[in-house]
Amino acid sequence: MTRLVFESKMEAKKSINFDSNFTKGWFVNSAISFLSKRKRAYIFSSLLIVLGIASLSTRGLNQGVDFVGGRTYVVRFDQDVVTQDVRSSLAAPLETAPEVKTFGKANQVKITTKFMIDEKGSDELVNVKLNEGLKALGINYEVMSSQLVGPTIADDIKQSAVWAVLFSLVVIFLYILIRFRKMSYSIGAVAAVFHDVLIVLALFSILYGRLPFSLEIDQAFIAAILTVIGYSLNDTVVVFDRVREYFGVKSGSREEIVNTALNSTLSRTINTSLTTFFVLLIIFLFGGEVIRGFMFALMIGVVVGTYSSLFIATPIMVDTLKNDSKE
Repeated sequence: MTRLVFESKMEAKKSINFDSNFTKGWFVNSAISFLSKRKRAYIFSSLLIVLGIASLSTRGLNQGVDFVGGRTYVVRFDQDVVTQDVRSSLAAPLETAPEVKTFGKANQVKITTKFMIDEKGSDELVNVKLNEGLKALGINYEVMSSQLVGPTIADDIKQSAVWAVLFSLVVIFLYILIRFRKMSYSIGAVAAVFHDVLIVLALFSILYGRLPFSLEIDQAFIAAILTVIGYSLNDTVVVFDRVREYFGVKSGSREEIVNTALNSTLSRTINTSLTTFFVLLIIFLFGGEVIRGFMFALMIGVVVGTYSSLFIATPIMVDTLKNDSKE
């Protein structure tokens, strides 16, 4: 569709501009010395990761039902209900807001909670608390079914999630190695992706319970992590392509060529990141409580992925290239 629009403009002899009076000149002839700032970037990232590891060791993560087990209830009401109302009504008796989704018709919901999952013989008490919260809605209801998600199933999901992330890193390493024919590019890309994953995990550990929305770790969070990996890799590959191109056509020291390449992709990097971030921000604000944590992970990933492609991936690639030829 974009191509058709531009072709029609060109056939009509209309002028095509890619900026406005406000944006004209942005990033033109930018000369930021990214590589000279790499030590500060390394220190900043290292401090954040160390804080995150400390938080992960002490506070851990707010693991959801997918990873610690829990109970699932299907409840049918006499009239249509709003899932957020049900969620809010159950938050106090179950000590934390459960996951509530419409299940079939609008008068039927699926409630998932990890309340007292580690306590043996707690089924009766959980049922009492569930009914306490549901009665507060003032609507007649019936619990149609209940199911226990045991810790064994949760452990299997957790193990699969870890393997999914590790396998993606291995595939990324091999893909970059085949594409760029240099181990340094693979090391830089994987280091940046690993950095991004650690930062997202660190912030989720540090911030859960301190923000007015849930930062629960579940299967949706793993999907967010894999999406962040893909986004970060895409941004890094674009930058690496330009670096490799400039190594073949530009003259000067390695640092000068790399800085020139990074500055030439800066406009594309910032524009792509901002447009993606704005869309995620709108969904975060208006998409509902259930997906807010998922959107928050993606927003962090976009910011960190953009930062790492400029200040982590490329500098590490250059540092590991020091003993190689310029190309």
